[in-house]
Amino acid sequence: MRMSIRCKTFSNKPKPFPSPPRKRRPTRQAPPSSSLTTRDLTVRMKVKKLQKLVPGGRGLQPDRLLLRAADYILHLRSQVNVLQALSKIYDHI
Repeated sequence: MRMSIRCKTFSNKPKPFPSPPRKRRPTRQAPPSSSLTTRDLTVRMKVKKLQKLVPGGRGLQPDRLLLRAADYILHLRSQVNVLQALSKIYDHI
């Protein structure tokens, strides 16, 4: 028994009815700086400090910055583990 495979052919013909345009979602605008709360200012200051601490953190959006910071913490933790292991080895020599 022989099976045949058919390929669907595509044409460059325009669609008979164009799809309706999508509605745009309203964009959320940042409040004026005078209405920033103390909490907002505190968060911004902490984000700026974190950007300085994390390598490659400058210019990252806060969500990406937090992911990068988490990776950096894991990296530092692994370095601590390696150094502790080396310290134990050299203590016994």
